Order: sequence, then structure tokens, then C-alpha cells
Amino acid sequence: MAARDPRFGWRVDDVVVPQWLEPLAERMPGLRGEDLTRFLPPPEGGRAAAVLMLMGEGPDGPDVLIIERAHDMRSHAGQPAFPGGAVDPEDAGPIAAALREAREETGLDTSGIDVFALVPDLWVPVSGFVVTPVLGYWREPSPVSAVDLTEVASVHRIPISELVDPANRTRVRHPSGYIGLGFTVRGLVIWGFTAGILSGMLDLAGWSEPWDDSRIIDLEPEATEDLS
Repeated sequence: MAARDPRFGWRVDDVVVPQWLEPLAERMPGLRGEDLTRFLPPPEGGRAAAVLMLMGEGPDGPDVLIIERAHDMRSHAGQPAFPGGAVDPEDAGPIAAALREAREETGLDTSGIDVFALVPDLWVPVSGFVVTPVLGYWREPSPVSAVDLTEVASVHRIPISELVDPANRTRVRHPSGYIGLGFTVRGLVIWGFTAGILSGMLDLAGWSEPWDDSRIIDLEPEATEDLS
């Protein structure tokens, strides 16, 4: 469905995705980073990282995998996020890094995942990471849970129907005053980089519904990172 990505020698054009996922896969060729965010990698680059946006079909319909970071971490404490992290020297690029991190954080069986697209590199200024979002279809879902409670507090399969529900859309005000996109689902407040990517993907796929963007909620004071 998606075009071959020449950056890492990984074929993503032969993956078959279900019909509900086709609208998103078909929008990936030609996607530019500026179509999603104003935070683009600077000329001098930064530390490479990758996240896995994994979509599957759960008991409540199509969904996306979200982790909640441990609440006592030194950075990103308690923040919902896609599985992922820094690209290590032994990783064969961002796809390998995203799959490895997802396996380490949630225990999922990565053999049941089909990667169908790579999003252009994006910039997280506060951390200095250049992040490659990796889009995957969960062809054969496996059990998931928080593998290491010092890093991950919980793991969730969030239905896309709940993410597009206007009642769950919001803007989020950071203690710094920065206001960005957000979602309030299943007791989680998804904000920052993760919310921006989710919102962009929902828009690209044509799944988004009109919502009241005048609604603003405030983050707790300890939320001090990820201003993208």
C-alpha cells in the first residue's frame, strides 16, 4: 500500500493492510514532516530515535497501542506515549529500534507486525531527539503488558473510535503556558509529541470528526517536558 522507503532499504510497499487502514497507508507516499508539525529536524541533526505507532483490530474495533510511562521516571514521568526510544548502534535503523523498544516495553511478539510506512523525521526540541515514527499493522496481535514497571506503568490498546470521539478531543496547556493538542481517553491525558502524531494520522486517514478546540485542560505542574 505505501511506497518503498529508500532511506533504510526496507520494503514497505508489499504489505497488505485491511480495508479500514488503507486510507492512511495511501496517504503516506509524499508525506512531508511539515504536514504534521512545525518542529522539523535542524541542519545539525540530533540524537536518533524511533517510535512505533501500532494499529490493530481489538475487541472494540481498530485501535492503537499506547504505553503509560512510569510515574517516577526522571523524564516524561507518567506520560502516555507510543512505544519507542533511542536508536542504538546495534539497531539496523529506526524500524529495528522501534520494534525492539516495543518488545522490551510491552512484551509483544514483533513477528506479528507488518511495517507499512515511515513518517518523515520529526524534531522534539526539549530532548534533542530526531524521531522517526514507524507505522505498523498488528497482523497477529499478541498479549501485552508493562514488562518493566520502572519504565512503563501500563499498556493500553486505545480504540480509534474513542480517539475520534469529539468528547475526547481537547487542547492541553503545559505549565510553561504552551498549548497543544490532546486526548482524554480511558483515564489518560495524551498530549505532546504523541498527541500531535495521533491527530495528524487521524486527519490524514479522514477519520477525524469536528471537535470543540476551545476546550483546554491544564497539565499537572510536574509535566515539564515534551513541548512539541
